[in-house]
Amino acid sequence: MPFENPDNQRRREMLEQAKVIAVVGCSDNSERTSYMIAQALQNAGYRIIPVNPVIAGQTVLGEKVRASLLEITEPVDIVDVFRRSEVVMPVAEDAVQMNPRPKVLWMQEGVVNEAACALASEHGIEVVMDRCIKVDHALLVPKKGK
Repeated sequence: MPFENPDNQRRREMLEQAKVIAVVGCSDNSERTSYMIAQALQNAGYRIIPVNPVIAGQTVLGEKVRASLLEITEPVDIVDVFRRSEVVMPVAEDAVQMNPRPKVLWMQEGVVNEAACALASEHGIEVVMDRCIKVDHALLVPKKGK
């Protein structure tokens, strides 16, 4: 059976219930999409945890960059993945080893990995593939005070 993303209502619930989002592949370059989306999520009220082994230990958007998901010691609600489709499996493998596990593995627009999806799903992690979390947030989550 081909993969189908959770419907709009479920993705809205995921975003409304989330507080902490690990951004895998987050850049320290403010011109990069991963940085801009992490910043938008932070501005929307989420705590972001940047994950990038190349700049681990540095600070991005006021948060310490971790080398991998396994360095994160606090609960993460969503793992947002900015990596090429063919290298998502190690991210999924790390996600299933996290304690507690994240609720959602979210692959950004253009990122699709069926094997990583299957692994995460087998371990009780919901999966979203090939969707921009910032766009979904803007479309699905009502603005506060409106």
